[in-house]
Amino acid sequence: MTQQSPVLEMEGISVAFPGVNALDRVTFRMFPGEVHSLLGENGAGKSTLIKAMTGAIRFDSGELRLFGEPVRFAGPVDAQRAGISAVYQEVDLIPTLSVGENIMLGREARRGGSIDWKRTHLLAAEALEALNVDIDPRTPLSSHSFAVQQLVAIARTVAADARIVVLDEPTSSLDNDEVTDLFRVIRAMKEQGVAILFVSHFLEQVYEISDRLTVLRDGQLVGEYQPDQLLRIELVKKIVGRDIDELTGQHRRPLGEVDGEEAPPLLEAHQLRRANAIEPFDLEVHEGEVVGVAGLLGSGRTELARLLGGADQPDGGALVVENRRRRFASPRNAIRAGVIYSPENRAADGILPELTIRENIVLSLQSDRGWFRPLSKSRQTELARSYIESLHIRPADPEALAGTLSGGNQQKVLLARWLAMAPKLLILDEPTRGVDIGAKVDLQRLVLELAANGMGVMYISAELEEVLRLGRRIVVLRDRELVADIANDGLTIDNVLALIAYAASPDGMAGAVPPASHNE
Repeated sequence: MTQQSPVLEMEGISVAFPGVNALDRVTFRMFPGEVHSLLGENGAGKSTLIKAMTGAIRFDSGELRLFGEPVRFAGPVDAQRAGISAVYQEVDLIPTLSVGENIMLGREARRGGSIDWKRTHLLAAEALEALNVDIDPRTPLSSHSFAVQQLVAIARTVAADARIVVLDEPTSSLDNDEVTDLFRVIRAMKEQGVAILFVSHFLEQVYEISDRLTVLRDGQLVGEYQPDQLLRIELVKKIVGRDIDELTGQHRRPLGEVDGEEAPPLLEAHQLRRANAIEPFDLEVHEGEVVGVAGLLGSGRTELARLLGGADQPDGGALVVENRRRRFASPRNAIRAGVIYSPENRAADGILPELTIRENIVLSLQSDRGWFRPLSKSRQTELARSYIESLHIRPADPEALAGTLSGGNQQKVLLARWLAMAPKLLILDEPTRGVDIGAKVDLQRLVLELAANGMGVMYISAELEEVLRLGRRIVVLRDRELVADIANDGLTIDNVLALIAYAASPDGMAGAVPPASHNE
């Protein structure tokens, strides 16, 4: 590929929010006719970079150059007028309008002071034809699939003469055929000289479509790379920020193993699946066992947990809990069967900040009893004090508002709520994210104590040290597939990273461990 001048350059970009540096002197560039993938975990700074690029936020320092000229956008409209458009994961189209009306919205052809609908739909058809998308622009947008609507959103950028297009997680809700169609459209845009920013967590797709990669971590630039010069395992290391030479060999033996014969399974999943969320998978969790779940953001970790915990319903397969086939219509059904899912976002899905510690802890227990059988306040306080003491929740005041607690203490309150329900299986999604080291140690110790007392635990974490330290077995997900279920007998971070990067056949990767059944 002939090297050209960058169409967009961001140099030394810094953005600070209260208490956090979202971007710290980040440099980034895009070239015409290239697909540039932006990678990083949650909190890496990807969204902030996109917002700074598209005028949604103002950066504190640094310079943005477009076609070599310094620019400062007052807002997204300014950026769009300058040739930068974004297509987000949640498509911002109007389903009650036609395809053509959506494509030309705000740019309709006019004649004599009124809209020339024939000409407007003709221009929309030309934008679709430029991308080899064969649909009638007069049809209602609502009559088309989500994948087609996404192509319509991209066609809108073509009609607006965008020279830089941001595609933010465009394949997250698409099946394989739809991804193929999208990539065909992306390649058509490349041929027209459009620079495309592709944000995705799917490594297979990144390597298939990208000409250039940039990795961010903790608001800082890790580096810019060419895919053919960077092994996938090296890319994973850069994303998660782990020096394999330093960490290999630590935590080889998991704590909390079940002694003697293997306990009976609490939960069994047989080819359980959900379209556009996770491919069919088999899984068992036994009494007294901690199963660690590893994978990059977007690999299907949370989707798997939501299926098992009743937050989402499967499209097929079977779920068996204590030898009884189950189909959970809601998390409440799962809780009554002894399966509790503690979600990753404790602020949105867990803690109620306006309630007290006591009220948060007894919330699920009271709901299960029914509101016509209220727990006395003295009983609520007794329960709350027992968990405050055993989990070292601070402040140790049952009447303190949960919203005033630190992140670690909020997580402990949420765990106390679930423990009050006496679960058989506890599914923890990123339980130590955003907590301090002391709270992290407390929570990990609690997990091992729960397993020692016979509870089954699924422990999902982006921190591979945590997964290896706690898990008796390690389950690895990659691109919405469960690619390995393997005993944690001397596993290293290097082994797990190889499985994340290369799935079942990390050909030629030293130290890689092939996936194995946990029954082997």
